[in-house]
Amino acid sequence: MMSENERRAEVERKTRETAIRIALSLDGTGSAEISTGIGFLDHMLDLFARHGLFDLRCQASGDLEVDAHHTTEDVGIVLGQAFAEALGDKRGVTRFADARVPMEDSLAAVALDLSGRGLLNYNVQFPAAKVGEFDVELVREFLHAFCANAGVTLHVDLVRGSNTHHVAESIFKGTARALRAAVAIDPRTAGEIPSTKGVL
Repeated sequence: MMSENERRAEVERKTRETAIRIALSLDGTGSAEISTGIGFLDHMLDLFARHGLFDLRCQASGDLEVDAHHTTEDVGIVLGQAFAEALGDKRGVTRFADARVPMEDSLAAVALDLSGRGLLNYNVQFPAAKVGEFDVELVREFLHAFCANAGVTLHVDLVRGSNTHHVAESIFKGTARALRAAVAIDPRTAGEIPSTKGVL
């Protein structure tokens, strides 16, 4: 049985387009060292670590002369792989969680299941197409890649929001808060896998 202080992973992925290295601890303090070459993504990952209480180190380089798509998606892939590895067999986790997180004008509602079935249901319309140079359609690509590789079923609904930056923040903070609750060890079921199938 994996103890909480062992719920960590390091994953590296290299392709012709990107090189990503991530170290993740699920039972951290929210410390983050992020360098992707994409300022807005760095900001979102810092929020993800802080509000999830995950310790996260992420070093990424990619073909940013093309655009931010490959780097953003591949960071999602590797973060998802690290998340799945750190969770192990998910023994004792709470499993289901949700969060409604406001960011000034914006409110995101997030619900998730550490189901082993990667799925993203994403109901978000951003007020604008970009924050600075960052294409906000990449938020969906990042979350899709994360869910597919982490084995997480994630539903994201934007309740309201008029500022594109704030919308993205509420989504990342909400996802982090829900993941934080879902990975927490439930003392009443510690040592058991929370599924009638006996496996997740």
